[in-house]
Amino acid sequence: MNHTISAIATANGIGSIAIIRISGDRALEIAKKLSHKKDFTPRYATLTNIYNFSNELIDESIVIYFNAPFSFTAEDVVEIQCHGGFIVAQSILKATLAHGARLATAGEFSKRAFFNGRIDLSEAEAIAQLIEAKSEDAAKILAAQMKGSLKEYIEKIRDEIIHILAYSEVSIDYAEEDLPEDLVLQIQTKLNELKKSLDSTLLASKAREGLMQGFKVAIVGKPNVGKSSLLNALLSYNRAIVSDIAGTTRDTIEEQVKIGTHLIRIVDTAGIREASDEIERIGIERSLEAIEQSDIVIALFDSSRECDGEDEQIISLIKSHAKNKHVLHVKNKIDLAPKFVHVDINFDMELNSKDSVDELVIALENIMNKTNTSDEMMLISHRQISAVENTLKNIQEALFPLQDQELEIFSFHLNEAVKEMASITRPFENDEMLDKMFGSFCLGK
Repeated sequence: MNHTISAIATANGIGSIAIIRISGDRALEIAKKLSHKKDFTPRYATLTNIYNFSNELIDESIVIYFNAPFSFTAEDVVEIQCHGGFIVAQSILKATLAHGARLATAGEFSKRAFFNGRIDLSEAEAIAQLIEAKSEDAAKILAAQMKGSLKEYIEKIRDEIIHILAYSEVSIDYAEEDLPEDLVLQIQTKLNELKKSLDSTLLASKAREGLMQGFKVAIVGKPNVGKSSLLNALLSYNRAIVSDIAGTTRDTIEEQVKIGTHLIRIVDTAGIREASDEIERIGIERSLEAIEQSDIVIALFDSSRECDGEDEQIISLIKSHAKNKHVLHVKNKIDLAPKFVHVDINFDMELNSKDSVDELVIALENIMNKTNTSDEMMLISHRQISAVENTLKNIQEALFPLQDQELEIFSFHLNEAVKEMASITRPFENDEMLDKMFGSFCLGK
């Protein structure tokens, strides 16, 4: 943590501006050497020339100095805003390294902010995910968590567990005396209330996972029902090959498209039927995986063909592989004479994918919008979800020894629950976990 670090904080490529960020005790010293200026006023933008280690002009840039602790990392930070491109930013970065900075590792700026008490883990994860937000609703949730909303919720739960734990620890000193029955009842009631709150948070978080990661939509059906044509219509360009030959799509095709305020991933799957060769069999297996991993399934049927065994197989697979998922049953090719009939299917819509898919787009948008109607606090990573699941497990296991007034065991489980909740915001010690988490951030964060 004593080294001064430097990195390019903007994406690679051509752009109007690139930003080089320097953090550490020598940040201001390096900025002076790069600019040949004697000093910088904190938080003021200064237009100045930037020179390399050989005193050759690189660019005219804006330099902003943030003095510690009033910066993102709570260290001295300098940001150099130069002209974007492949060469200029790299040349300035190279100059910062020549003057004594070290190239930052992925997530090291955020890691320093965490260790310096500027942010906690929940805020750090919100920052990382905000950069890759897949919807406007997700961005709003992450912005609130970046300001500490999840931190406040976690600290409240943690404090309530510690409050209960305090009663137990004091009572252990008087183990020869039975706890008053009303006290045991009060503790049980309080723990059940905590369980209920955490259960609601957990369920809401899992239900809205697509909001954070981006909704995944799988288009499934037997060969030649128009899956690839539907994908092309949703994308508004010809991404998939379309032909009258059954089995043209032999693997899953995945593309991103924005619908409403959501960026979604649409997967065109291989037609599901009895495979005629090994390659087709693998493609069909991937189609089944796509169904299981999707948030929404579009089950497509050909209106112009009678229902057959392959259609029945699709219906059966949807029932077995798409449980607890949103399924839209769609009839395609309605411009042809209708022949498809099935008494067990209530179709959500009928369309011709070569004409208009507006009704389907609206239906998809409505499903995704309804996902964020809950006011429950949301967990935004698998790490946070796992911590809450472990907390719930320990609270449940604490209730049994409480009934028998085995307070040492009761206290053990509550202590474990406190540690799990604390791990969401500021764990006690786990350098390996922290290195792994911050290592998933982008370089300039």
